[in-house]
Amino acid sequence: MEQNDPDGQDGRRSAAGRLDTALDRRGFTTRALRMRLATVLVAFCLVLVGALGFVSYRLTNIGGPDAVCDGAVSADQVHDLLGSGRIRESKGRYSATENHTGNSCTATVSSGVFKTTEKIVQFTIALNTDDGPRVLAASDARLFSGDSAGSVTPAGAWAVLPEGCEKGVRAEVRADQPGHDEARARLAVAFANRVAKARGCADRAVAAPKELSAKGAVTDPDWTNLCGLPGFAPARNPEAQWRMPQQVTTATAPIWSCRIGGDSQYDSRVQEFAITTEPRTTALTRKDGASTSDLGRAQWVADGTLVTTCRGKDVFFTITGGITSGLEKPFLFPDQKDLVRQFLTAGGKAIGCEPIL
Repeated sequence: MEQNDPDGQDGRRSAAGRLDTALDRRGFTTRALRMRLATVLVAFCLVLVGALGFVSYRLTNIGGPDAVCDGAVSADQVHDLLGSGRIRESKGRYSATENHTGNSCTATVSSGVFKTTEKIVQFTIALNTDDGPRVLAASDARLFSGDSAGSVTPAGAWAVLPEGCEKGVRAEVRADQPGHDEARARLAVAFANRVAKARGCADRAVAAPKELSAKGAVTDPDWTNLCGLPGFAPARNPEAQWRMPQQVTTATAPIWSCRIGGDSQYDSRVQEFAITTEPRTTALTRKDGASTSDLGRAQWVADGTLVTTCRGKDVFFTITGGITSGLEKPFLFPDQKDLVRQFLTAGGKAIGCEPIL
């Protein structure tokens, strides 16, 4: 005889079993999903870390050099000029303690995730000897103020080594982008100080210039006060009738400069004048037995350059150019003796020298 189950216990047991089975299956599925989700998250994190690492490698200098040129210039100083990115250097025959042609090293900053841009700065140690001040004189220069001696031009910046080091040695910084004059000036001075430290020739480092002089404006010359020098009026060739623009530096230290005419690289008629008021900028020195019969206290020390003293310090006067191709004599100012004597007189007065002639 069948027994009744008034309380439905068998049914409840069956339902409970089905519920337990369902829960077991759900738990299994949840664990699987969690495992899959964890795997996806780990993979995503690895991809993200890899992407961030790739971006960091492309946009920063992580793992790159802390300094370039045997420690002469820090990575921060390079970034200050060229912006952020990865730095690599090429030293070639660079040496902080030697003077030789081509003594330079190069730093390149690369940046960009998918498209790479490169900016380059070259650091050079040069010795100014036979050419005298003409290598450094530029009418479009912005001159340093303070203890440091140097200038910035569109082509680059240079600073001479501190007092106590070999005369005529300068540190140059040339970047392949315009502007950033103050940054280039700071970098040139820092470079000069590090070179001096490597050579052990300076008691102290010099400070970067607090300011730079303004760039000289291009104007028409005043032929009775040429280059802004009162009374400087050399006899001019009457055939020179076309416009000859004039540009003059707005400061006198370390090198005052004036250009009459266009670009001297393309026009041989250009006449240039320079007065070097900081003798550390050149290795030129007085020559024993040099004739000064018609030039007072001045004497020739190089082609186009004379030296005299100004308040106890050597000062150099340089005249270059003014030759028209195919002619043997200067075109703009044919009377060179008159030109030299007037320049010594007017230029000497302008910088406060005792009478030279």
